[in-house]
Amino acid sequence: MSYLFPNYGRWPIRITKGEGNYLWDEAGNRYLDLVSGIAVTSLGNVPPQVKVKVQEQLDTLWHCSNLFEIPVQEKLAAKLTSLTCGNRAFFCNSGAEANEAAIKLARRYQQKVQKQNRYEVITFEQSFHGRTLATLTATGQAKVKDGFDPLPEGFVTVPYNDAEALSAAITEKTCAIMLEMVQGEGGVHPASPEFVEHIKALCAEHDLLLIVDEVQTGIGRTGKWFAYQHYNVEPDIITMAKGLGSGFPIGAIVGKEKLAEAFGPGTHGTTFGGNPLACAAGLATLETIEENEYLARVEEMGAYFIEKLNRLSEACPDVVNVRGKGLMIGVELAFEAAPVVAKMREQGILLLQAGPNMLRLLPPFTIEKEEIDHAAQALEEVLNATAQTV
Repeated sequence: MSYLFPNYGRWPIRITKGEGNYLWDEAGNRYLDLVSGIAVTSLGNVPPQVKVKVQEQLDTLWHCSNLFEIPVQEKLAAKLTSLTCGNRAFFCNSGAEANEAAIKLARRYQQKVQKQNRYEVITFEQSFHGRTLATLTATGQAKVKDGFDPLPEGFVTVPYNDAEALSAAITEKTCAIMLEMVQGEGGVHPASPEFVEHIKALCAEHDLLLIVDEVQTGIGRTGKWFAYQHYNVEPDIITMAKGLGSGFPIGAIVGKEKLAEAFGPGTHGTTFGGNPLACAAGLATLETIEENEYLARVEEMGAYFIEKLNRLSEACPDVVNVRGKGLMIGVELAFEAAPVVAKMREQGILLLQAGPNMLRLLPPFTIEKEEIDHAAQALEEVLNATAQTV
């Protein structure tokens, strides 16, 4: 019997150790980790450069609350603003909290600074923004909302990459547009450049804020620090979390200077957000990516992986499509993905689903070509074997 609520569909293995690109279960079996804690452990498991900085912080200060100025928090904020188009940062504990903060900031800016009664946020079908009441309402997937009525008002959802539907959804109540540049949970769908240009024009025309959810795509996952940097656009608010702390719980928003007035003292806060331990992990993660030139490596390894998967699609007719950016890759199948995930796990390789027929691969930035070759070969064998049974 477990004393935990059964809200997770857990895999039948117990992970007890992680090192580099591999995980081990309690029976001693080793797994190539193409999950990265769902885009979290981007530098591999227990990365040495981050470990050193965290150990140093463990010896000095763990927590002091945001009643005080926290030097390492200021350093991390300065680093994030230098890597983005933003000027101010706020730290929290997760991606859902980051998106919640972004929604609150957008509403408060429109109502208290702009003096307009605007509160609606437009989001997109198949998006995923979190599991708080506000962020699951913002999410464009009905399954995450089931049983949680009444949901908060103020959210309108339209089809992704549909410029006409987006234009039609804007009213005098609209305060912001919120999107993922690459939908992760929704099936690894990138936004088209034309759609992003349309969003940019609408925000300028109607004085709307643009919120870009980079919880999964941020911190180098797509080959740039943030996925919006693949496009000709500057968001007003950028949210992030997963890859920021190499496994330590941390989330953040970075926003434009004009928004600072909306988040004055007492307007928003968190007890644990931006604590010294999480910020030390975050700063060390960013420094490690920069010092080791991992962004270029993500582009190289991502292109190599996608090339291998495209070749695999020629040998496996049930591979419908391969898409993604950097090391955020989706493989669309002609049949259910769940049996493939299970059989790959039996082969010692961990990967994810993103919808019924979609495999999602989120390897660490440290993955080697030999490991990609091994994973592609195993996937070809598993797909061909599975195709014979469906």
